[in-house]
Amino acid sequence: MVTLEDVKKAQLGNKDFVHYTPILTSAQLDDLCGNRVFLKAEHLQKTGSFKIRGAANKVQQAVKEGANYITAASSGNHGQAVAYMANRLGVPVTIVVPEDANAVKIAAIEAYNGKIVKCGTTSAERIPKAMEIAEQNNGVFIPPYDDPYIIAGQGTLGLEILEQVPNAEIIVVPVGGGGLISGILTAVKQLNPEIKVIGVEPATANDTFLSLQTGEITAIPATSTIADGLRTSQPGDLTFPIVKEYLDDLVLVSEEEIRDAFHFIVERTKQVIEPSSAVTIAAILSCKLNVEGKHIVAVLSGGNVDLLQMDEFLSLK
Repeated sequence: MVTLEDVKKAQLGNKDFVHYTPILTSAQLDDLCGNRVFLKAEHLQKTGSFKIRGAANKVQQAVKEGANYITAASSGNHGQAVAYMANRLGVPVTIVVPEDANAVKIAAIEAYNGKIVKCGTTSAERIPKAMEIAEQNNGVFIPPYDDPYIIAGQGTLGLEILEQVPNAEIIVVPVGGGGLISGILTAVKQLNPEIKVIGVEPATANDTFLSLQTGEITAIPATSTIADGLRTSQPGDLTFPIVKEYLDDLVLVSEEEIRDAFHFIVERTKQVIEPSSAVTIAAILSCKLNVEGKHIVAVLSGGNVDLLQMDEFLSLK
């Protein structure tokens, strides 16, 4: 299992590749939910999302071990981060994306000299393809979330939150494959187990929610959500045990609640986020945390939104 020392080591190794992102606030958000809310602005992170944290840690390790070709499977943000790191370190890279991948994210991958291969619509389809390409090129596959170096890298976000908001009582985190929340749990629960960590999933992509209900990894069929970065088929073999052991709660938010939260952040805070980031705000605005008078940190996980889709995301239905 990933340790706190692994996370601290990742933070040191990532310092030349990762931004120390700011904490933002909104008085109106505080008033609406009856809590003091701090927004961890990973949408302002290098490559536009938290994914650079895990990718920087893993790709550096792969190159140290002699990798001369890199592949990844990603709906976009992980692919951008891996492509960026491979490009920085001078290693050729191929990213396998879904057939309906966000055009902005594809363009960003290509801007980092990443080669694009499209395959299916689920992570269960993309990952084997990316592994196959890595094997054909005697390369290394960089997992999107289910890897100790990825988890440790994502956990550096938890270290920053504790430094920036030392009186935090609740941390709210988007949940896809579980890399981000398992990393944050690893860091936070070993440093201050009194802080509650709550995950948020789209109701239509509830694989971790179902897995926690059954007590074992449970897959779901291909699904649709505007929070495309959270559209995984099942939690990871490494991430799920961490989530199962440490997570305090997991709540589901509807597509309309995600749209409302997206609208609020864009209109009231003037921040451009992606719908996957909005799920934490959706949980807060819809009062699904069932708390009042608390210091809450909400992770805004990324900002790689296709501007041509803004009208769709801002509509209420």
